[in-house]
Amino acid sequence: MSMHALSTETRPWWRGAVIYQIYPRSFADSNGDGVGDLPGITARLDHVAALGVDAVWISPFFTSPMRDFGYDIADFCDVDPVFGTLADFDALVARAHALGLKVLIDQVYSHSSDQHPWFQESRTSRTNARADWYVWADAKADGSPPNNWQSVFGGPAWTWDARRGQYYLHNFLREQPDLNFHNPEVQVATLATAKFWLDRGVDGFRLDAINFTMHDPELRDNPPAPDTGAPRSRPFDFQQHVYNQSHADIPLLLEKLRALADRYPGRFTVAEVGGPAPEAEMHLFTAGETRLNSAYGFNFLYADRLTPALVRDAVAEWPDAAGVGWPSWAFENHDAPRALSRWVAPEHRGTFAALKMLLLLTLRGNAILYYGEELGLTQVEIGFEDLQDPEAIANWPLTLSRDGARTPMPWVADAHHAGFSTARPWLPIGPDHLGRAVDAQEADPASLLRLTRRLIALRRQHPPLVEGAMAVLHADDALLVFARSTGNQRLVCAFNLAADPVDLPPSLFDGLAVVEALNGATLHHLPGYAGLVAG
Repeated sequence: MSMHALSTETRPWWRGAVIYQIYPRSFADSNGDGVGDLPGITARLDHVAALGVDAVWISPFFTSPMRDFGYDIADFCDVDPVFGTLADFDALVARAHALGLKVLIDQVYSHSSDQHPWFQESRTSRTNARADWYVWADAKADGSPPNNWQSVFGGPAWTWDARRGQYYLHNFLREQPDLNFHNPEVQVATLATAKFWLDRGVDGFRLDAINFTMHDPELRDNPPAPDTGAPRSRPFDFQQHVYNQSHADIPLLLEKLRALADRYPGRFTVAEVGGPAPEAEMHLFTAGETRLNSAYGFNFLYADRLTPALVRDAVAEWPDAAGVGWPSWAFENHDAPRALSRWVAPEHRGTFAALKMLLLLTLRGNAILYYGEELGLTQVEIGFEDLQDPEAIANWPLTLSRDGARTPMPWVADAHHAGFSTARPWLPIGPDHLGRAVDAQEADPASLLRLTRRLIALRRQHPPLVEGAMAVLHADDALLVFARSTGNQRLVCAFNLAADPVDLPPSLFDGLAVVEALNGATLHHLPGYAGLVAG
């Protein structure tokens, strides 16, 4: 048996996986109401499987009043009618598994909807069975909120409830009251909802805003944040979030979740961890073998430029060392502007999209592709009259809407509504997205879609790219070079992240042959936005 065969047999499926994120409202509409749904996803899974990815991650589809488009959950164990039924979900899982795809779903533990029965009961009195399931606190003597904590979406993180004569905490919208995870009953009930989905066959969870799960029980004021000169459009931006989140007991909760997941072989858990310096928490949440498998932050999601230093510093936080968790990387997602609109001038988007895909698929860690990223979708300008995002509406025009990265997937270039729906979609389709539709790119051998399939296959074919060690060999203003290696196999990857051409240091590529070359790359020279893999 070869060493590669051995490592493939012993490596968990998720280590080095390529994961495809689907925002269900925007992927495919099966019933003509203008909103994507679970049967629509199921009908289009062949496209996802053909990419060669390992798993789909489906953003929330649970019962919800949709004040935050599914992240305000009124029933953790059911499907919202706009997306279908539990039977539709079961059919999706069955189809995905038949295609060789794992299914990951979101778990949103930090808060529920204010329509959830747990909160409806909790707010009725200070003595009911779920009185302590949410974070309640008395007003100060002058009637003002218990402390200075601010909501991510703007304004105080506290809302008064006359029924109890108390305030409740909400780190996000007022319709998203925070669950009290210091209460053991809340932990038991929440883990039971995770078990519900594991029993239905899901292969893992993406944990939303997990660092908001537990707060300081003493309700101490947050200290002010130093003024860095960056624009501050929300009161939230004026504080260091020391006490409203990131409590030291969160890893103990994650250990209980991991123990549950480990009762189901091959399950995967990944945390979303935000904040200005999330690496310490990411390491804490993934340390050893008893917490989460992986975590991803926002290193790339809000970066206005893709630079060699950004990549070098991000990967340096995840050394190949005992006890250090396994990273996941995303360049785009449902909360961040499309990367092509952030990172490159419009005239270079075609070449840059190819380079960006190669870079994502050669980093050490899991690669998370956001739906439409394989098509090179750009950020869509959404007029105020079409906005759906509550934060963008509240902070208009200073906050960039998340809606522009949530627009419908274009399937058919010349079809009504790009083949997404027979009705007007919930968000407008990008005017430049029709030409990037799936059918148009299927017909073009030089398309980004066809290239994405080739690069995912390349990754699968080379063990160093799946789980090899990574060493950055060179990083200046434009040129990034790193090596990926396992055992006696070694690949060197080079990227020109600027528009001007660069020459490659000969010593880095002596005796190597080209494995993959994009945009005119050679062993000696990289034109603007060119990429190279050699071995």
